[in-house]
Amino acid sequence: MTSTTLNRLLVLAAALLFSTGGAAIKATALNSWQVAGFRSAAAAVVLLALVPASRRGWTWRVLPVGAAYASTLILFVLATKLTTAANAIFLQSTAPLYLILLGPLLLKEPVRRTDLVFIGVVGMGMSLFFVSSENAVATAPNPAVGNRVAALSGLAWALTVGGLRWLGKRKVTDAGMATVVLGNAVAFAACLPAALPVRDATLRDAAVIAYLGIVQVGLAYVCLTRAIRHVPAFEASTLLLTEPALNPIWAWLVHAERPSGWALAGGALILLATLSNTWWHSRSAPGE
Repeated sequence: MTSTTLNRLLVLAAALLFSTGGAAIKATALNSWQVAGFRSAAAAVVLLALVPASRRGWTWRVLPVGAAYASTLILFVLATKLTTAANAIFLQSTAPLYLILLGPLLLKEPVRRTDLVFIGVVGMGMSLFFVSSENAVATAPNPAVGNRVAALSGLAWALTVGGLRWLGKRKVTDAGMATVVLGNAVAFAACLPAALPVRDATLRDAAVIAYLGIVQVGLAYVCLTRAIRHVPAFEASTLLLTEPALNPIWAWLVHAERPSGWALAGGALILLATLSNTWWHSRSAPGE
């Protein structure tokens, strides 16, 4: 196996691990704050232990970006506990829409004409999640509120990605992994007051939290950080779209959770628009 193939497989492995988050979050009876906090605590420890780059790049500039990432982590868990896994991940995937709108203000990046088409398609896909009310089920007890929280997680993720770009422009070495570790640490600290005390936790709950922190986040980032520099940006972006594509499938297989037809249509529009927009801009990017 060539090193190029191995790096592609590592990126794909990261996406596969990320994609199991929805089903795993729904597999524990612990509340949202407990899941988000303890998952992040385990992830921070694993990354500090296994990824040397996570112990470097700690400057004050990482603080606001880490806070945005912590918000992403918490909001995604809250959304996943309230609505379907499909809705949570598809609405978080609207982050590029916010990023394009915020780019001129935060990063001095102009909006291109092709971006306007992308904004329109993603906005249309996003609106499909709110055109009709979804019935509450055991794994999605409050879809309406969950969808709104998921939309906020998309905004938080956009701020995280924008912040990482901002750090990159200032050539902050190893800022990406420092942000991931700091974000998980902040998420743990923010959730802890609402997570305690822990009552009636089972071995299954502990196993799910260990899986989420050590494998679904920690191991996934180990795979991603080792490979991402060696895979072209468009190809990596395409492989990482495996996460939102598979997330609802795992939830369906494990919990028999079925998203609405409107949600599936909206998710398909969002993913298609993201893939098309990434491909279009990669055509003119140097070194692709």
